[in-house]
Amino acid sequence: MARRRAIYVESVIRANLDDLWLATQDLGSHQRWDLRFTQIDYLPATGQAGQAGQRFRYAVRLGPGVTVSGVGVCAGERVRPDGTRTSALRFGSSDRMSLIRSGSGYWRYVPTARGIRFITGYDYLPGWGRLGWPADRLFRPIMGWATAWSFDRLRLWLENGVPPERSLRRCVLTAGLRIILCVCAWWLRPAAAAGLLMAGIALTRPLPGVPSALRCRRHPPDRSAATPPSILVHLEQL
Repeated sequence: MARRRAIYVESVIRANLDDLWLATQDLGSHQRWDLRFTQIDYLPATGQAGQAGQRFRYAVRLGPGVTVSGVGVCAGERVRPDGTRTSALRFGSSDRMSLIRSGSGYWRYVPTARGIRFITGYDYLPGWGRLGWPADRLFRPIMGWATAWSFDRLRLWLENGVPPERSLRRCVLTAGLRIILCVCAWWLRPAAAAGLLMAGIALTRPLPGVPSALRCRRHPPDRSAATPPSILVHLEQL
């Protein structure tokens, strides 16, 4: 079996801890900033699952009429002796189109003098049979990028008041401008092309008000940052 690396993303967000908790735990807010989900809905609590955590259903729209869905269970610890907060989840999908078959992850909220260290770590087993592991070598980096981009989108919302919908439009416009500059540089004379290429290179740097995955840490600084919380053990296996 191929070795895989768990996805880790960390961002420092200068916001009130309660505001960050609400933006990430409230489903209506969560689906606004997280690129990985189109819709998230709670499911009725039943039996043991209702005691161990809250069940939910998620969906991702891949295109017109094409949606991949799955289910999960989550639980959070809002009050901890060290002042941090945690949230853990398990998720899975029986959808034949979903490359993610089952997985688990966590969010960690760590107050610091610079802001809240908002951390996530998660891993999953791919589906698609024998094609799953080769396909995941491409899919996993995309998931890591989407997570980091979404974290920076959330940061812009809480720090600067930029609604997630507006930051997405800014990102699309910026990407379009970069593509236009590259196309123009390809067709114009070398002297003009050099200038446009330099402008294009300048635009590859993160711009103010535009989400960028480059602003987030992608590797844990120490082992403790990447250690799943204990509440994950008590969540229902899907």
